[in-house]
Amino acid sequence: MKTTVVGSYPKPKWLKYVPEKDKLEAIKDAVRAVVKDQEVAGVEILSDGEVWRDEMTSYFANRIDGFVIYGEVRVWGNTYYPKPAIVDELRYRKPILLQEFEFLKKVTDRKVKVPITGAYTLVEWSFNEYYNSKEEAVYALAEILNEEVKRLVKAGADFIQIDEPAINSKDLEVVENAIEITLKGIKVYTALHICYNDYRKLFPEVMDLKVNQLDLEFANRKFEDLEILKEYSFDKDLGFGCIDVHSKRVESVEEIFKAIEKALEVVDSRKLYVDPDCGLKLLPRNIAFRKLKNMCEAVKIITFINEA
Repeated sequence: MKTTVVGSYPKPKWLKYVPEKDKLEAIKDAVRAVVKDQEVAGVEILSDGEVWRDEMTSYFANRIDGFVIYGEVRVWGNTYYPKPAIVDELRYRKPILLQEFEFLKKVTDRKVKVPITGAYTLVEWSFNEYYNSKEEAVYALAEILNEEVKRLVKAGADFIQIDEPAINSKDLEVVENAIEITLKGIKVYTALHICYNDYRKLFPEVMDLKVNQLDLEFANRKFEDLEILKEYSFDKDLGFGCIDVHSKRVESVEEIFKAIEKALEVVDSRKLYVDPDCGLKLLPRNIAFRKLKNMCEAVKIITFINEA
C-alpha cells in the first residue's frame, strides 16, 4: 500500500506578491516548501504541487503552437479559467514539464509522479477552430504529448499520470486511442486520473484503457462507487481518493482508516495507492497538510495491523 497525491497543492501565499524579476527563484522556493509539506506529512510518492502551473489546460496550451487564449470563462461560482482555442496546426514547440521534473528530482529523494493533462481534456476544454473533428484535434495533441512524455522518461521519470477529468462515456474509444498514442513507446508506470464523473457510465469499458492504474475519487460520494468496482471485478491498481478536496473539514485518522478497509475489499493492498480525491490547490495550505498527515497516519496503522 502506498500514499501519494493527485497533483496540485496550495501555493504559499507569498508567491503571488513576488516581483516578476524574482519569480523563477520564488517558484523554486515554493516547490521546496510544498515538497517539504508532503514529506513531513508522510507521503511516499510526491508531486511538485504543480506550483509552476497557473491552470491545468491553459498551462499546456500556452506552450503548444497552434493555441491562443481568448479570455476567461467561468467554471463554477467565482472560479474562472483562461479558455484556449485551437486556431492552427498543433505543433510541439519545446519541453513543457522537463524543467519542473528535473528540479523536483533535485529537492527530494522520494519517488515522484508527473501529472499531465490528457489530450481529450485539453481539446474538450478548448475551442476547436482548426481541425475538422474533435478526434482529429485529440490525436494531434496526443502525438505532441507523446513527444513530451518520451523526454520526461529519458530524463528519469518513471510514473506518468494522465489527467482526464473531461472523459465522456460516448467518447471512450477516442480517449483510449489518445492514451495509446500518448504512451506509445513508453515503458514506465502509468495512471489515469478521472474525477467528478459518472463512473457508472464509464464501467466496465474504462478498465480496458491501457494504463497500470485508475485513480478515482471516492470520498466526495461517500465511497458508494466502490460497489461498481466490486461488480466488475476490478483488476487494475487503484488510486483510492479518500480525502474530500472540496471540504475544509479534516477527516480523522479513524475515518480514513475505515475507508481504506473498504478499498481493501476491492483490491489487494499491494495494488492500492491511497490519495486525495483530486488536487488540493483550492484548500488552505494548513488544511491540506493536516488532511495528508491524517491520511498517511491511517495507512501506517492499517499496514502495521496487517503485518502484525
